[in-house]
Amino acid sequence: MVRYAAGPMDPAEVDVVVIGAGQAGLSSAYHLTRAGLDYVVLDHAPRPGGAWQFRWPSLTYGKVHGMHALPGMELVDADPLRPSSQVVGEYFAAYEDRFDLRVRRPVDVSAVREGDAGRLRVETSAGGWSARALINATGTWDRPFWPRYPGQETFRGRQLHTANYPGPQEFAGARLVVVGGGTSAVQHLLEVAEVAAETTWVTRRPPVFRDGSFGEAEGRAAVGLVDERVRRGLPPQSVVSVTGLPLNDAVRAGLASGVLERRPVFDRITATGVAWADGTRVDADVILWATGFRAAVDHLAPLRLREPGGGVRVEGTRAVRDERIHLVGYGPSASTIGANRAGGAAVREILRLLAREGAATPVAPLRPFEGKSP
Repeated sequence: MVRYAAGPMDPAEVDVVVIGAGQAGLSSAYHLTRAGLDYVVLDHAPRPGGAWQFRWPSLTYGKVHGMHALPGMELVDADPLRPSSQVVGEYFAAYEDRFDLRVRRPVDVSAVREGDAGRLRVETSAGGWSARALINATGTWDRPFWPRYPGQETFRGRQLHTANYPGPQEFAGARLVVVGGGTSAVQHLLEVAEVAAETTWVTRRPPVFRDGSFGEAEGRAAVGLVDERVRRGLPPQSVVSVTGLPLNDAVRAGLASGVLERRPVFDRITATGVAWADGTRVDADVILWATGFRAAVDHLAPLRLREPGGGVRVEGTRAVRDERIHLVGYGPSASTIGANRAGGAAVREILRLLAREGAATPVAPLRPFEGKSP
């Protein structure tokens, strides 16, 4: 039985703390429940849905690319015209209830430190937890990446990031510069172009569009490239950097119309827009930074897991510098299907770790588990 913390001096003891209740966290909790381990999931969000609950309303479920069901429960009969934030939020809530997952929210995790007797101490807004192992499933949404360019502070228009993009309706009649070469940038451009006065797309590298199917072989190759990078202790790259942009009918139309005509990134920002070294200028009312996200792992800083290259080096899901720490949804497991697989892999390694340490909790093989009746 988990003894919940009453305050910072009275940590609750559990086998495993999971930080984050998105795809990676819920998948991990499912496998922890099957393993019969004491655990708690700490989620800072106000409600179920992971990062999906914060997505813009115009991102309907039908526009979502590659959403994979959580283990043990399919997402069926979803209306493709409903906002993805609603569809996925309801699915995650039903999943938590179906399998009676132990999610506490809203709880902000401030730090993970070395605790007593080889345990980890997890410091949070709701008190402390003491754990034998930790699964970090915090994703990237909380760390939007904002590049810096000369003159950025002089811009008199509006600057915003994908993380707080409200949908196209607020940009009617505006002139937008969209920065970034990923899927979000393309989606923003295609829908904003319908209401904006003018759009300009800039990227650091020429975009690569992928025509045709993306099967298992291509997926394994892409995961392998990301895995190689994190094994070297470098920060994970974006998925698009190794897979390319999917070329569908909407993208083809955008290319044909000129909406997706790309320019190299500007050299500086002016009070009224952006400028290039050759003297070219574009006036803008809005700069929309679709420049991606970074892994939200700052709370792990006291454990000194980062390598000189800036990333956390992992083998599978296990942090090389501390075998008690598993990163699920990080690097090669950042996709929804990857997070599902990594959750199970992390729990199997934790079972082996606890068995070696002679944990008080009985350690058994993963057993069949169906949860509540639907």
